[in-house]
Amino acid sequence: MAAGRVVRFDGARGYGFIAPEHGGEDVFLHANDLLVPESLVHAGVAVEFEIEDGDRGLKASSVRLSKAAEFASAPARGAVAPAGLSSSVPSPSPRTEDGEDPLCDVLSVAEYTRSVTELLLATAPELTGKQVLEIRRQLVQFGRSHGWAED
Repeated sequence: MAAGRVVRFDGARGYGFIAPEHGGEDVFLHANDLLVPESLVHAGVAVEFEIEDGDRGLKASSVRLSKAAEFASAPARGAVAPAGLSSSVPSPSPRTEDGEDPLCDVLSVAEYTRSVTELLLATAPELTGKQVLEIRRQLVQFGRSHGWAED
């Protein structure tokens, strides 16, 4: 059983990639190989999986959340935890060799909204529906303004 973190996952297309903990090339992930609900799989979530040789390279199978991931995953590398929340993953500001910010995946507004909602519910289950909607609206607007989410 291998361990790693989801680099990206496109629920609409049903596939993504996992960065193995041991290093090496990213492993292809297809929704049909998930042992957990697809809604729990997003960038940054820690997973355990089997590695197989697929037609086009390495392929993950029997993918499940790692025991460390539980229901809420740590943010992806470089992600910053919201104010007042601590992150179990260090959040350095990664840079390329020329000092530029590295490229990152841009989520659809629907994916970004779903991820924000899951984070809010996992982190602060005492929030009311109205509070969740307002916080989510503000975060989506913020995500759009920073190019993290787009239509």
